[in-house]
Amino acid sequence: MSTSKGGPESGKGGYHHGELREALVAAGLSILEEGGDPSALGLREAARRAGVSAMAPYRHFPDKEALLAAVATVGFQRLRTALAMADRGGEGEEARAALFAQGEAYVAFACAQPGLFRLMFAARSGGSRPQSLCDASAAAYAVLSDRVAALVPPAVAAEEALRSWALVHGIAALVIDGMVGEAVRNDPKAAAALAGRLLRLEPITG
Repeated sequence: MSTSKGGPESGKGGYHHGELREALVAAGLSILEEGGDPSALGLREAARRAGVSAMAPYRHFPDKEALLAAVATVGFQRLRTALAMADRGGEGEEARAALFAQGEAYVAFACAQPGLFRLMFAARSGGSRPQSLCDASAAAYAVLSDRVAALVPPAVAAEEALRSWALVHGIAALVIDGMVGEAVRNDPKAAAALAGRLLRLEPITG
């Protein structure tokens, strides 16, 4: 089924059924990638960017929070991919290096997409969260926690994973808030290098 080019879901080129939702999420991502404030991301601006009427988004999102959750879900999916790509596997020192590489990737991701990163955790901490958002968040965390679990005894794996996450998330927050200097804030590679140095000050021991 597709919408006609004169219908409320038709942009300049028209949308097939279901495509508008993806277009609205993509518009939200673009706003954040351009430095937009997550708090300013709403259905009206997303609709304008998608080239549809202001009422069209309500066919897919009941309110602004639903759109924000959908955008945040994509953010966690991207973070999971970044962490998985950084994990080089291996055992012993190679496994430890893989964990540090994940930490560097986490901070680089936040530095490269600060608006999206902020939205992800603001949406994640809300009262009512879609299951898709919870699942995407858990999947991203699992990449980190699985790597930690391969390095430490099972009895301490959960707390060690939480400690590792707290470290990299804290570094990421300091970086994107400009607390460690503008040069690092504006350079994902420099941010990742800083994270690597800080993480190696206290390596995990099994």
